Amino acid sequence: MVIKRIVKALLKVGGRIKQWAEEEEKPLYNEREEPETEREVHSLWDFLSFIENTQAYHLVNVIGFDEWVDMQEIRRRIKELFGIEYKNERSLYPYLKTLVDINLIETTNIGGKRKWRKKELLFEIVKEKKSEKESEKEKQKEKIKLKIKKEVG
Repeated sequence: MVIKRIVKALLKVGGRIKQWAEEEEKPLYNEREEPETEREVHSLWDFLSFIENTQAYHLVNVIGFDEWVDMQEIRRRIKELFGIEYKNERSLYPYLKTLVDINLIETTNIGGKRKWRKKELLFEIVKEKKSEKESEKEKQKEKIKLKIKKEVG
């Protein structure tokens, strides 16, 4: 009796093994089919424009992304690029403060000297590519609209 139970249990296990071997392998991770998209990366600095010959315009053009620049270097670059020398450097601070407050420029204070640099502000534009069927449907809709306009007009 005990032997019969053992044999039955082994046969059941054998059947399960056979069933497991015949099953199709399922992937561990399901792959999502994402629609084809077109991605474009832009910098916010490409879209910002400042009024020419203003202090903000001068500051934005002389401060770069790579290096930290102090006020003496900023004034030297403005003089070199634009031929303008500010009598009072304090007139530049409110513009720098505003640019820092709106998160366009970073600031650091090392050893009592302030230095600035531009922040790299990148954003991505994702455009979904339309399938051929969708584009054909849109073309047909436009043709129908044109026919209706011609008939009405």
